Amino acid sequence: MLIDSHVHLQDKKLISDLPVILANAKAAEIDYMICVGYDYASSCKAVDLAHKYSQIYAVVGVHPHDADTLDEKTLSELYALAKKPKVVAIGEMGLDYYRNLSPQDQQKKAFISQIHLAKELYKPIVIHDRDAHQDVLDIIKKEKAGVNQGIMHCFSGHLPFAIEIMQQNFYISFAGPITYKNAKKTHEVAAKITMDRILVETDCPYLSPEPLRGKRNEPANVTYVAAKLAELRRKSLPEVEYLTSRNSKQVFRITG
Repeated sequence: MLIDSHVHLQDKKLISDLPVILANAKAAEIDYMICVGYDYASSCKAVDLAHKYSQIYAVVGVHPHDADTLDEKTLSELYALAKKPKVVAIGEMGLDYYRNLSPQDQQKKAFISQIHLAKELYKPIVIHDRDAHQDVLDIIKKEKAGVNQGIMHCFSGHLPFAIEIMQQNFYISFAGPITYKNAKKTHEVAAKITMDRILVETDCPYLSPEPLRGKRNEPANVTYVAAKLAELRRKSLPEVEYLTSRNSKQVFRITG
């Protein structure tokens, strides 16, 4: 049993090849995949996929890159979309100061608006954080964003930040970069935080793990992430698969 806690199956790099990708995931014993939106259109597609396939669940929201698209109309549409069956969280939301594709004040506004949406719907949130650790943490604390739990997706911070995030009722999710040799900071976090707060993901089609860097990523490759985590934790792969899947089911409230 293994759950890929963050995928973008609606991406054009994957959707045209979806039957093969899902077959590969089944062969790799991936039980569930959490398909995450990054704007309204992709969120709708995630929900459509969740309704079509039993192994897919959806997350709906607006990425910080597209923060300037989150007006009142879109927020209302997301609210309605989030109430549909198999929508398990709001996101991915957050801050990205690396690319800064939307102004930072708009990113913060969109982040806070979606936190309020999730609180109203009693759903966890999925956070994208790149080069914005302190502002993300400040907003989480001020808005009490972890009241219904949440996930810090593709974690890239240091150990003290991870501990603070976990104290705010969040889980930490590791993706392909955990397999990179130079990811010492990520290795330390993965080795030291408590196992009951760790998830694994691919973020496919991005961030392919070693030894597949440069190739299209897909859910079957989450096994590489789990294997590296098992190595860092000095645990068996089946134990890591069981624990991370249990954690995903807990935070996303998946039964079965």
